[in-house]
Amino acid sequence: MNNRIRKYTVHLTAEVRERLEAITRNGSAPAKKIQHARVLLLSDAQHPKGGYQDREIAALLGIHVNTVARVRTCFVQQGEAAALERKARATPPVPAKLGGHGEALLVAICCSPAPEGQRRWTLSLLQEEMVGRKIVTSISRETIRQTLKKMSYNLGEPSGSVSPRGTRPASSRRWKKCWTPMRGR
Repeated sequence: MNNRIRKYTVHLTAEVRERLEAITRNGSAPAKKIQHARVLLLSDAQHPKGGYQDREIAALLGIHVNTVARVRTCFVQQGEAAALERKARATPPVPAKLGGHGEALLVAICCSPAPEGQRRWTLSLLQEEMVGRKIVTSISRETIRQTLKKMSYNLGEPSGSVSPRGTRPASSRRWKKCWTPMRGR
C-alpha cells in the first residue's frame, strides 16, 4: 500500500455499510449503483476488508481508476445518495419547440374554423399554419400530435368516425352474453 495520504478518505458507519452491502447482494439495483456501492465498500478505511488503493479497486472491479476516485470524492463531498445515484439532467437534450405560449396558439388555431375547402384541421394543415403565422420556424407533425395528445385535444369530430353510430347485433352486450362457442366439432 501507498503511504500517500488521500485527500478524500471514505469512512463508512455500520448502517451505511449495511445498506451498501444490501445493494450489492440484492442485485435488483441498476448496475452502476451496485458498482459504486462496491467501490465505497472496498475503499472504506475503517473496515478490515476495505481500505484498498484506487488502482487495486479498479483492477478488482474492472473499471477505470478515475471512476473510483470520482465515486470516493462524490461520497465525501456530497454524501451517499449522490455517490450512488446518477445525476439528474438539468435540461432536456433537445429544447421543446413549443412552450406554453406556442401551445396556446396551437389550440387557438385548432378551435378556429378549418381552412377553405377543408372539413377539419389535419396535422399537416396545422404544421403549415404554425409556420405560416411565424409562430415557429419549423415544426414536425409528430411534435404537433404529441402536444395535442398531451393536452387531450382530439382533432377528429365525433360524427366523423369510420364506424357508424349505434351497435350492431353482433357487437351488442346481450348477444355476447347469450352466445356460446360450439364445442365438440
